[in-house]
Amino acid sequence: MDEDLSPGEVSLSELQLSLMHVLWARGEASTAEVAEALRDERDLAHTTVATLLTRLEKRGLLSSRREGRALLYRPLVSETEVQRSMVGRLLDRLFAGRPSALVSHLLEARGVDAAELAELQALLKQRKEEGRHD
Repeated sequence: MDEDLSPGEVSLSELQLSLMHVLWARGEASTAEVAEALRDERDLAHTTVATLLTRLEKRGLLSSRREGRALLYRPLVSETEVQRSMVGRLLDRLFAGRPSALVSHLLEARGVDAAELAELQALLKQRKEEGRHD
């Protein structure tokens, strides 16, 4: 899945992201706890969750430790790191690396209310001011 990724780049499926969100929120959780946390969203078998967690661990995204009979997993990458990597790939692949093209698409494709637009304008202003001091 990640054969064409550079070191430090992470690409996760929707299901893998769901598991990671549980671990980011809790800091550490057992397979049973992850399965239970996802029960309303996805009714996954315990073995499926165990397999997914093991694969994420093999990829270096999680670590595990044994406590009694349970394995407890914790994330080794932050949500921000994963977001940065995945959005960066999206930006490069779909928008030729142009942030303005991505923002334009988001503004056209999604309804943006006045409050959200004001927040975006404030972020752009802040970034512009920071650029003057670099």
